[in-house]
Formats: sequence, structure tokens, C-alpha cells
Amino acid sequence: MGQIDGFMKYERELPKKKPIEERIQNYDEMYEDFPDEKLQEQASRCMDCGIPFCHIGCPLGNIIPDWNDLVYRGDWQEAVKRLLSTNNFPEFTGRICPAPCEEACVLGINEPAVTIEEVEKTIIEHAFAEGWIKAEPPETRTGKTIAVIGSGPAGLATAMQLNRAGHSVTVYERASRIGGLVRYGIPDFKLAKSVVQRRVDLMTEEGISFITNAHVGEDPKYDIKKIKEENDATILTGGATKARGLPIPGSDLNGVYAAMDFLSQNNMRVAGDDVDGDHASYVRHDGRPHEEVIHAKGKNVIVIGGGDTGSDCIGTSVRHGARSVNNFELFPKPPVDRPDGQPWPYWPMKLRKSTSHNEMGRYREFAISTKEFRGDENGNLKELLTVEIEFVPDPDGGRPNMVELEGTEKAWPVEMVLLAMGFLGPETGGMIEELGLELDARGNVHCDSDYQSCNVPGVFAAGDMRRGQSLVVWAISEGRECARNVDQFLMGHSELPTKDERYDLPRV
Repeated sequence: MGQIDGFMKYERELPKKKPIEERIQNYDEMYEDFPDEKLQEQASRCMDCGIPFCHIGCPLGNIIPDWNDLVYRGDWQEAVKRLLSTNNFPEFTGRICPAPCEEACVLGINEPAVTIEEVEKTIIEHAFAEGWIKAEPPETRTGKTIAVIGSGPAGLATAMQLNRAGHSVTVYERASRIGGLVRYGIPDFKLAKSVVQRRVDLMTEEGISFITNAHVGEDPKYDIKKIKEENDATILTGGATKARGLPIPGSDLNGVYAAMDFLSQNNMRVAGDDVDGDHASYVRHDGRPHEEVIHAKGKNVIVIGGGDTGSDCIGTSVRHGARSVNNFELFPKPPVDRPDGQPWPYWPMKLRKSTSHNEMGRYREFAISTKEFRGDENGNLKELLTVEIEFVPDPDGGRPNMVELEGTEKAWPVEMVLLAMGFLGPETGGMIEELGLELDARGNVHCDSDYQSCNVPGVFAAGDMRRGQSLVVWAISEGRECARNVDQFLMGHSELPTKDERYDLPRV
């Protein structure tokens, strides 16, 4: 390592956020510039720790100590080569990954961890600014054709890898723009869509074909069986988009929405789509037409669900001009520090407070259960009823039992509820049903260890559609691993990298 005492000389530091009153006026990314000299100081905090446990925390196996050291030394070109040898889209993960690598950082045992995510983002943005990131089309083509259904991070990673192996790849996307979750599920203030489009444009230059407004399995023009017949391999990367509902009285009232319907519609609005006018052009998160404008202006909003999606709903509602925003979480308030039962280097379930939580003006309600939605005579939501709960240990050693606390019922005035309680898996109708694919016990597409469907040869699945709801970094990892297996299936061998071979590959 370059500066062996960097972790003793410098405190952890991140770019400053724009003032709340300024940033909630728009959907721009919220961080101020961070000088390269400051970032090099942060990179120098990476210890000569012997065994870099950050590799274990990262699903991609990023070579984090190497590019930290290169940044400290000012060798940005070599740093971006190391970064891209394992990660197709560091401009995504450097903005929206929860950074399990930092929780596994050795320095993080008793000091604030290295700012790995910020270093990652700055490396790739530095490379784009210098013009080092260029399209890299393959020198030769294999003659094999591949269909990728779904253009989220798993689909994009799969397509990029297989294209660079020389195959001809077509990506089908049911929405009007490419990007899936990173396009429609992540607000612009966390990930500007110009960043997504920049990468899509590069992939197009590399020879990948993108077809939008193509709802495979639903639109007769895009019959999945025909697509399979016309291609040498078909890869399903449609995500886990079946939202978890809340089956309580009043759940069908006007004003109760799935979080992704709200977020995707707003991202379309920010992109300039006509979602509020007489000729509205938008769809729900499941690809079907939506019949109303979803907007929080002037409303009391309650977001049910305490994860990242719930946080995104909070920040978006604040920017809409909501009258008030509250956030409900079913589980008890987690501890501020790492719990004893979740030791380093594992991911801890501890209290995390996002920028959106700071913007809402109050904190979350924990250990609270929603019992009923109540509406007016016109079927519009007007209040909801909650009760406080606690989890009591099961005497037989099973999962804790949820017990309602008497006398804690409360009615909350509300005109909009956003359900951000996670996802149950992929939508199982349409192409999954038509292909007759087997599902696993959790409702995901059942694949063997090579990512191939267990009962339909030539059909593969990757990302959330295969593993269930997960992180963007896992989706990219799944896409890369699936691509290698598809290449092996088609050619009998593959030169695409595995995690164990990443050190010898000069490019993605």
C-alpha cells in the first residue's frame, strides 16, 4: 500500500450534501463536488490488511484494495481498468449500492470503514470525463443470436458480456426506455437517468440491439415461443416485479398504491413523458396501463415499508410537495450499532437513515401494524387504523410471534398510502407460463447451477427473476455469471471471466 498510515491520519469523509431546502426543489443528484485530493486521502485509508474481507462483502468480487491504492497514487487509468475487470456498471453501483463491501471492511471493525463506494463512483466518472470509456465492439462475430428479455442491470450485464464474446444480442424491454429498475425504480436524485442513457448509448455502439415497448408474452407481436425458436439462446432477466400487497379492509380504495407504480410514473414525469395531461402515456410497474395520475402534492402521505424503496417514496413525496410524510415499519427499531448476533464481516441489521428520511422532517414509526384503510363515500382514502405490536419469542423455538398491544390503536389522516413492502418474485403468467418453466419453492424461475432452466433447454434466467428480490450489485453479478454459462452452452468453452479469473482480464 502507498500510505501505510493513511487510516490513522485521515478521518472518513464523504462529499457534502446540498442543503435540504435546495435539493427538494428538484430531482438533481444531491451531492456537491469532492476534490480529487480529498478522494485520494480517503483511498489512502485502505489498510494493508492482509486478507481483504471487502471482497467477501462484494457480490462482484471487486478488487477494491488495488484500485484504492492506484487512486491514492494518482494512476486513474490503471484504476479504471481494475474496476471494469469485475464490474460492468460502476456508475450505477457507485451511486445506489448499499455497499456491503464497507460493512466487511477490516478497518470497519473498530473505525469508520473506507469510503469504497465513493471511490468507485469517482473512478468511473473520472474515466468518462477524460474520454477513456469508449465503445468496444467485438472484432469478430460467432454467428450465434441471443435474446435477452428484460433490460434491468442483470439483462444489461448479460447482454454486454455476451456481445463482447462475439454473439449477436437483442434486448427486449416492455417499457419505452431501457434500464428496468435503474431507469424506473430509482429516483433521479439518487441516479440521474443521463447516467443510464450514457451506458445504453455505448452498448448500442458496441452492436447490441434494443427493442422497447416490447411486452414479451403479452403483446402478440413478441411471442416468446417464436423468439426462442429464432435464437440460439433465450435469457429471462425480467426481475421480481410482483409487489407484495396488504390484504386488509379498504386496500382497494382510491389512494392506495404500489410503491413502484408511484416511482415509475414519477420517473417518466421527470423524463418529460406526458403523464399528467390529456394524452398521458405511462404504465404500471407490471407493464399494464395505469388509469390515474399518482401525485402527492398537498396530501398526507404514509409509506408502509422501511427499506430503500420506502425511502425513495419519501424523497419523491417531499419533492411533490406533500402536506406530511410518515413512514411505518412493522419490525422493531433496530440498534444503532452492529448487533452481537451479526458480527463483522457480515451484513448487520442496524438502524440506517437515508437522505430522504432527513428530508421528511420526522423519523419512522417502528413496530406498528396497519389494520384497516378507511374511505369516504366516494371511495377515496381518508384515514388508516394502526396498532402497536411486539414480537414474542416462540416457546418451541420457532419464529417470534407478533402480538398486538391493547390500547394502542390509532387513526391517522391520510390521502395517499404507498406500499413499499418488497416483492414476491417474477410475474408467473405470460412468457413463464407459455414456456412452461418450473418455479422453485419461492416462486422464482428454477434453474440449475449453470443458470439454465431445469426443464426447458436453451432458456436461461438471471437476476431477481432467478434469485428473488435482491441488490443491483447482485443483479450485475448474476448477469455476468449467466453470460459465461450461455457462452459455454453455445460454444463448448468460454473466455468470459469468472470471479476467480478476474485478475487476468484487461476489460469487461
